[in-house]
Amino acid sequence: MVNRTKLIVIVGPTAVGKTNVAIQLAQRFESEIISADSRQIYKELEIGTAKPTKEELGWVKHHFINIKSIDEDYDAGQFGRDALALINDLFKTHGHVILCGGSGLYVKSVTEGFDKMPVIAEGVREKIIEEYELNGLGWLQQQVEAADPEYFSLVDQKNPQRLMRALEINYSTGQPLNKLRSENKLRHAFEILKIGLELDREELYHRIDSRMDTMIEAGLFEEAKHFFSKRELNALQTVGYQEIFGYMDGLYNRDEAIRLLKRNSRRYAKRQMTWFKKDKDVMWYRPNEIDEMIKAIENT
Repeated sequence: MVNRTKLIVIVGPTAVGKTNVAIQLAQRFESEIISADSRQIYKELEIGTAKPTKEELGWVKHHFINIKSIDEDYDAGQFGRDALALINDLFKTHGHVILCGGSGLYVKSVTEGFDKMPVIAEGVREKIIEEYELNGLGWLQQQVEAADPEYFSLVDQKNPQRLMRALEINYSTGQPLNKLRSENKLRHAFEILKIGLELDREELYHRIDSRMDTMIEAGLFEEAKHFFSKRELNALQTVGYQEIFGYMDGLYNRDEAIRLLKRNSRRYAKRQMTWFKKDKDVMWYRPNEIDEMIKAIENT
């Protein structure tokens, strides 16, 4: 049992320190890291996605960072298929592989899978788009929250494409998206050990605010300005860019944009924790408890 190959899954909220922990564990177990981050896959998005530094990328081999352009469509289902193919290949030469990220659906697509999505009934998608264009994002958010509260708690709630996808599945099947996904749970030939990282709320929120200040100093506003003409792309429907686009649209001033950047990042972290805390298989540690994590990995 102990000698079986193990996928070590590291999850937790933004800014908690997942990258540092993943690198330490990968070095200890002579492994490689699969990034489960839905924005770090895009090569054009640098500052606002908090990617590992060039130095960190040099310490341990990372996968699924800078692999796509923002103009390309890529979702959790495709990531799950691609990541599992690589993970199974890595297990030919490694006893452990690290999966690290805060995108809950990306993690779930690897550990549980959800490939068998239903065919959407004719006219449903068009009807939802029409209603969305008529009633706006608020209406779309209310509909998804009522139909699929579990999915709504994690999804980027300002991303209309993802919200409409959940709603069209619900309208077509009468079932929430997460229920369909749980029914397609995968079985793996390797063990999965889930490690969650957490901090006291005050400390985490301080880290989030400090990280955002660092991003702004590094040129986050300038980076977002470069993508303003492409702001409708799915890759840019995310915290860290949408708030700046609102500023550039003249909806509020720079100070308000910064306030929203920090507030929405904290709210995203809260949604992440709500999602991961529901998974009873996750063992929780503070980011500095590396020795305890290593013991759990070796003895589980």
